[in-house]
Amino acid sequence: MPIRSAWLLNRSDDDGTGTGTGQSRTDTRLAPLGAMTPTGRLTTRGGVLPGSPDGKYVLSGLYVYGQSAGMTATVASGRAVIHSSEAAGSYPVAVTEYTQLLVDDGDPANPRLDLVVLRVYDEAQDAGGRTEAALEIVRGTPAATPAAPAIPAASLALATIRVPAGASAGSGGIDWSSAVADLRRTTVAVGGILPEEWARDIPGAYPGQYRDTGAEGLQRWDGAAWQPYPALPRWRDWTPVWTTSTGLATPSFGNAALRCRYVQLGTVVHGSFDIVFGTTTRFGGGTSADNWRLSLPVTAASLSQAVGFAGLQASTRERVTARLRTTTTRTLELEISSGSVDTTPVLNSGLADAITPWTWGSGMRISGTFTYEAEVAL
Repeated sequence: MPIRSAWLLNRSDDDGTGTGTGQSRTDTRLAPLGAMTPTGRLTTRGGVLPGSPDGKYVLSGLYVYGQSAGMTATVASGRAVIHSSEAAGSYPVAVTEYTQLLVDDGDPANPRLDLVVLRVYDEAQDAGGRTEAALEIVRGTPAATPAAPAIPAASLALATIRVPAGASAGSGGIDWSSAVADLRRTTVAVGGILPEEWARDIPGAYPGQYRDTGAEGLQRWDGAAWQPYPALPRWRDWTPVWTTSTGLATPSFGNAALRCRYVQLGTVVHGSFDIVFGTTTRFGGGTSADNWRLSLPVTAASLSQAVGFAGLQASTRERVTARLRTTTTRTLELEISSGSVDTTPVLNSGLADAITPWTWGSGMRISGTFTYEAEVAL
């Protein structure tokens, strides 16, 4: 039997011939068993199990195609789970042989869309008189702009077939190169990653579910939408704490204009800052020993003599460069590393402070960028 199901008939069930025709050991081995992707307390995501013999394709099972002109469709072998209802549950099914289906001739006047389904009949649930799994074509309604018929209960849609008006074996049949629209979707074991598929608008089943979108990578369902995973790094605002190396002569920003941003990806931290001092900024006074410190947005893994550079500007032409270094894992300092671009001698050298490289005032600015290794990965 090319279409096998599990948990549909007991092996001992009698079909009237005196022999059991229910689930065999082979049926049990072939049909997909176990908890599949849940969609509710008692519901399961129906779909085709992914995989291909060479590993090149997401899906090879239950593929619908036509080999030549004519009215015969072929369905490849494969495995699937068909969900019926909360009361009936889900049915694991295996199609073990390539199966041919005959498409009805086309309507004389209009095209139609037929639907290929893998369907389960269960007398105990639907009182329909049949208990089996079957591959079927659900005939659509001819129309100038045809629509696919509704998916029957306890069925998994595999494809639509566009049947041209007047199509028949004698008239050349169906153009199989363009007539089939693939509707297969995947399902995997609970907790598994759903492979890429065509229907991207299908919501997740639970927060923490993952799916693979191919070139776009993994996505994680957050309870409302699919989000990139890992989460895309985002730039964040950060206000540095301004202190001194001695803890004395503490400065404060006052009405300074600050734009400080950083982003962390793994253990890598990138940041930038632009500080324009204002009329109420306090620079701390003190001596050249009270070196300024700016707190880092994220604790560094270690100390470094160079994590970036900054431009210090007193006027349009009075500008110097400073090397940024981490003197603790939580702070950086600015070491004057050039003369002024207008060749004016700087007042003091060394690490920036209230009087280095000049006596600071309103309107002056410090702008810099840095990159360093964080202590903890994000």
